[in-house]
Amino acid sequence: MAKRQDTKKFFENLSGSGKSIGVLTSGGDAQGMNAAVRAVVRMGIYVGAKVYFIHEGYQGMVDGGENIEEASWESVSSMLQVGGTVIGSARCKEFRSHEGRLKAAHHLVQHGITNLCVIGGDGSLTGANLFREEWSGLLEELVQQGLIDQEAAQNNSELHIVGMVGSIDNDFCGTDMTIGTDSALHRIIEVVDAIMTTAQSHQRTFVLEVMGRHCGYLALVSALACGADWVLIPEMPPEDGWEEQMCQKLSENRAGKKRLNIIIVAEGAIDCHNKPITTEYIKDLVVRCLGFDTRVTILGHVQRGGTPSAFDRILASRMGVEAVLALLEASATTPACVVSLCGNQAVRLPLMECVQMTQDVQKAMDEKNFEEAVRLRGRSFENNLNTYKLLSFRKADSELPHSSFNVAVLNVGAPAAGMNAAVRSAVRVGISEGHKMFAVNDGFEGFYKGQIKEIKWGDVGGWTGQGGSILGTKRTLPAKYLDKIAEQIRIHNINALLVIGGFEAFECLLQLYEARTSHEDFCIPMCMLPATISNNVPGTDLSIGADTSLNAIVETCDRIKQSASGTKRRVFIIETMGGYCGYLASVGGLAAGADAVYIYEEPFDIRDLQSNVEHLTEKMKTGIQRGLVLRNENSNVNFTTDFIYQLYSEEGKGVFDCRKNVLGHMQQGGAPSPFDRNFGTKISAKAIQWISKKLKESYKEGKVFANTEDTACLLGMRRRALVFQPVVQLKEETDFVHRIPKEQWWLKLRPLMKILAKYKTSYDVSDSGQLEHVTRIRPKKD
Repeated sequence: MAKRQDTKKFFENLSGSGKSIGVLTSGGDAQGMNAAVRAVVRMGIYVGAKVYFIHEGYQGMVDGGENIEEASWESVSSMLQVGGTVIGSARCKEFRSHEGRLKAAHHLVQHGITNLCVIGGDGSLTGANLFREEWSGLLEELVQQGLIDQEAAQNNSELHIVGMVGSIDNDFCGTDMTIGTDSALHRIIEVVDAIMTTAQSHQRTFVLEVMGRHCGYLALVSALACGADWVLIPEMPPEDGWEEQMCQKLSENRAGKKRLNIIIVAEGAIDCHNKPITTEYIKDLVVRCLGFDTRVTILGHVQRGGTPSAFDRILASRMGVEAVLALLEASATTPACVVSLCGNQAVRLPLMECVQMTQDVQKAMDEKNFEEAVRLRGRSFENNLNTYKLLSFRKADSELPHSSFNVAVLNVGAPAAGMNAAVRSAVRVGISEGHKMFAVNDGFEGFYKGQIKEIKWGDVGGWTGQGGSILGTKRTLPAKYLDKIAEQIRIHNINALLVIGGFEAFECLLQLYEARTSHEDFCIPMCMLPATISNNVPGTDLSIGADTSLNAIVETCDRIKQSASGTKRRVFIIETMGGYCGYLASVGGLAAGADAVYIYEEPFDIRDLQSNVEHLTEKMKTGIQRGLVLRNENSNVNFTTDFIYQLYSEEGKGVFDCRKNVLGHMQQGGAPSPFDRNFGTKISAKAIQWISKKLKESYKEGKVFANTEDTACLLGMRRRALVFQPVVQLKEETDFVHRIPKEQWWLKLRPLMKILAKYKTSYDVSDSGQLEHVTRIRPKKD
């Protein structure tokens, strides 16, 4: 073990004592900014630094006085679940002038602040970088004017800056997701889901305008997530004659028994002549050409409001801690950086490279070079765009590539939100690839009973927003019924299988792979998509359904915390699902601001329970008189939820009282979150394209024969990429007794949760973001 320790770098060596960090939010507000502020404050205090709030963004820095205020641990309590920014944000003209920046520098020096953490959009971050470049000049001026002495200039000679991007538009290059984007999508999808029910009743067409003056991300992703009929975004202006095409598509959809149409428009949508396309123009067009009853809804500032989603809280908390680490490690030569997310990985990127690339997008769009703009937006945007095109435009039968392959889709295991989005995507992409798609009801139980029927393009309309599993799902494993399943494969001439499910689906694929030696019928390409709320499947960092479940847990914890705040001195013990996998409890605990989380993967004993009780007793002496403790259902056989509840009740007598809550199956239900709809849609489309490729490769002498390891794969998200991994190779990585992977990435988030709950802990920063450079994908030259 000692050897492994050497390669690790722990942040105990990074001390913040003697340093002062200023944190500000600037520009338009975004949900999750408070979570970022909270993380910066607590991590800063934890490493021994002083942390200051700079109220009202740059305006507060210029005005000084009470706007710059030292933060305490308690001052950021109860911020996590609040939308917007508690420390205020303002657009500041004065900071753009030299005089304004001189005043700001003076106020920072007065407090000894030489580390700035700026949470805002590209304008705010560019301003911060300019400020840093001018810093030594500004200090010289302040000395000349006699406002500060030479010693103060010496002590504050370097200004370090780290940025975090808070913007609901997701319009910043170099980061997959900006803080606030996921929450804004939640607001949009809540509205669209609500509108769909009324549109259905009256057979109406709805035109929705979403935010995004220069960036179509929100419009594009919400269109993907609700299966909109048409989307208009600045990066993809429609060709001349689009009005006719759109009306034709709307009327085709109505003819195909669809009772409603949804058209989503980004506020910055333009046509190919740079002329704005407004919602009113579209409404008049639909009424004039088709006579459909049409309504317009402009979402406006609703999208900025409301409580941050689980994803935004975790993103902001991770980024906030990362920002403090980056400030502690900064030197005079390191460029100002932004902490950002690439895939599931925290990265640091030079601020100006990102800003430059973001400005290049705008330049490309001004020059009508839209393909370049899309490419510069990054791979996440490009993937979304390509998936939307694949799923929305049904080709005429004559245009389809002709394949004589039949592909079956089924759900296995417990229901998970987002399964239906994955099935819809598989069916539509499969049909576009020329295959015949078959749906199997009730998992492998339905398979051996012959519950298999062809499923068409129109059959999966409206499935993205539905929770649970429409096809039906069972935990039955195929091993006992191999002969009957093989017979059904022959009867229906099934040439490939797409299995969507959790740990059982993984076991099913392994059993079918191993049965290839005795049954040639299983020598077909097989792919599995991880879909389980527990997120306990090997070979993937994330599973379809886990995000929806996290949001359900976090929403409930918010309500419980509110109830506890009212009664004072109350501790809640909450039990989450997940089998032996502590993902929901740990990540839910991080997003809800839990004081302790008990999981199977991190063994605990009576001493740990005792120290947690003492920690809460201390907490009750402060202004925050409530506690939240999460326990995974299988974390310990003997320390049950009841036991922990009784222990806390006894030990806390006279200091706090206790309540317990078992969340149960509410964690499995509900409409899928935007993330799960999109994740399901995208990985499913990718899986079908892989199946098509494998079918072509393994088709010889009139039949499909695939018996190699790489034709039975699981498609998972690994750090930064989606990867197909042979299930047989994942066997080594799996603990089959407890149904969890042997190595789980999220365990490294646990110290983060402990730090933010004021526990002393060891935090491995060897995996924290190293400074990288923005990569530009150059188009291939022919």
